[in-house]
Amino acid sequence: MPNTGKVIWGGKDVTGMRVQDRGVAMVYQQFINYPSMTVYDNIASPMRLLGQSKNQIDAAVKKAADLMKLTPYLDRGVLNLSGGQQQRTALARALVKGAELVLLDEPLANLDYKLREELRVELPRIFAETGAIFIYATTEPQEALLLGGRTATLHEGCVTQFGQTIDVYNNPSNLETAQTFSDPPMNVIPMQKKGAKFVFSQGQVDCPKDLPSLPDGPYKIGVRPHHLMLSQSKQTSLKIEAPVSTTEIAGSETFIHVSQGDLKLVVLTHGVHRVDIGDQIPIYIDPAKFFIFNGQDVLVSAPKVGAA
Repeated sequence: MPNTGKVIWGGKDVTGMRVQDRGVAMVYQQFINYPSMTVYDNIASPMRLLGQSKNQIDAAVKKAADLMKLTPYLDRGVLNLSGGQQQRTALARALVKGAELVLLDEPLANLDYKLREELRVELPRIFAETGAIFIYATTEPQEALLLGGRTATLHEGCVTQFGQTIDVYNNPSNLETAQTFSDPPMNVIPMQKKGAKFVFSQGQVDCPKDLPSLPDGPYKIGVRPHHLMLSQSKQTSLKIEAPVSTTEIAGSETFIHVSQGDLKLVVLTHGVHRVDIGDQIPIYIDPAKFFIFNGQDVLVSAPKVGAA
């Protein structure tokens, strides 16, 4: 119960309403099931609390179990399930409640990598088939992109942007949103626009051709880690040289951190790249990939759709 104010859902004041009467379901980061019950009984439990008939319960449980690929395990105790199967059971229990709103608080965070990836692929299908409204909390931008729909980005408890997920990713309204919706966070390079040039601590680069009217002054250039290159191409007209501070090899990708004074960058490159700490390496950037933020950290220019 809130100390003050009201909770309104579906046009109704649900502040003092019993939990089972609110039409809201929730699945937590740590999957919660009744350990003494079978999978069937766990899924059926909210419907029994609502006093629904045996036939209604049976039909709904079997439908949810089929949706969550739990049919072979309905008679099994939940403690004999894998972590992924237990989380599917918790999800199925939320679905059979017939809730109009389902709140998911990082439901995959405690699963191992393989199970997490498996459920990530299944969730958009589950969301589409149920017809309920799902609010999914996650700290992983890739998860939000995979799920699609609409995204609200949060920073220090405040919503920084809300809209279609792909639009928020391609056109973050400000630097906070851009860095929130990037993992690793978007690289930021302070620059000064002087005429047709962007000037920074290590040199200068031509201002993108579609920004001739951009006023001179200080700007911050945002570049996503996967747009920093280790080799030059016709498009990469900006070159930065900096020593390696650390390297992270993550399967088929390598994160290379470089640091030069106040300039700190992270390069995300495919494959395994072995570089030693202290190695001076060149980094190349295509100005067409620039996100440009003004002195108030508000976006003034983003790469064309498909380039971000």
